Amino acid sequence: MNNLITGATTALITPFKNGTLDEATFAKLITRQINNGIDAVCPVGTTGESATLSHDEHKRCIEIAVEVCKNTNTRVLAGAGSNATHEAIAIAQHAEKCGVDAIFSVSPYYNKPSQEGIYQHYKAIAKSVELPFMLYNVPGRTGVDISADTVCRLFDDVSNIYGIKEATGSIERTVELLAKRPDLYVFSGDDAIDYPILANGGKGITSVTSNLLPDMKSELAHLALKGDFAGSKAINDKLYNINKVMFCESNPIPIKAAMYIAGLIDTLEYRLPLVSPSLENMNAIEDVMKNYNIVGV
Repeated sequence: MNNLITGATTALITPFKNGTLDEATFAKLITRQINNGIDAVCPVGTTGESATLSHDEHKRCIEIAVEVCKNTNTRVLAGAGSNATHEAIAIAQHAEKCGVDAIFSVSPYYNKPSQEGIYQHYKAIAKSVELPFMLYNVPGRTGVDISADTVCRLFDDVSNIYGIKEATGSIERTVELLAKRPDLYVFSGDDAIDYPILANGGKGITSVTSNLLPDMKSELAHLALKGDFAGSKAINDKLYNINKVMFCESNPIPIKAAMYIAGLIDTLEYRLPLVSPSLENMNAIEDVMKNYNIVGV
């Protein structure tokens, strides 16, 4: 596989208006990402509230991302995850028909499959398409961890599986993966540790905070990939406070609130069971945001 996605990618929020997908705002948010150096946008991951979108809404988000990114330098790494393998396959095949550049798929949630079940799940989805394919490990949300051995097995056995979005919060896991498979593309899935993962050989980041600060996040990733680790660390350090407050409640509650405060989305709407942050947390988010220059508002 050539020309694989690396660098800075954004786990896009999904904006709603009056309970429905706000297509115009979604397109506008993607254009802002393009204008601020993001290498790929990631529609309908967990940050995009994929668990509460209808299948039609999920597919439409992917279509919009492809339409907006066409003829730009920003590519589409589309979310195609489900706790039902057949549903994930259907979404992945739709994404491929739409013209996305690659797919990432969150590990099956709630079911708590064995490692063999996880292996068979990902093998089935990846083999249903010809696109480059990334695993997505976030055990704090799914209740199941894709073990390093299972990642290696999938990487060895399935030709289009080339990487993983690693969101265990563990630097040791990244060290283990890259010690065992140096050619694996590891993306940071935890904003606070983007720099350490890149410095250890990671190939990119998939960021929540970059919904708000795409310019800083893209520069952080690009500096590290060029070998300027001091410059990358300096940005990572500057972002510490905003990264921390973005997880004061379950993602994407705080990042959506921040986007609303900044004027990037017109309405602050979530899909139940998610609700707006507490007043205390809303104030905390607003206070931290005063320390950053939010471009393109």
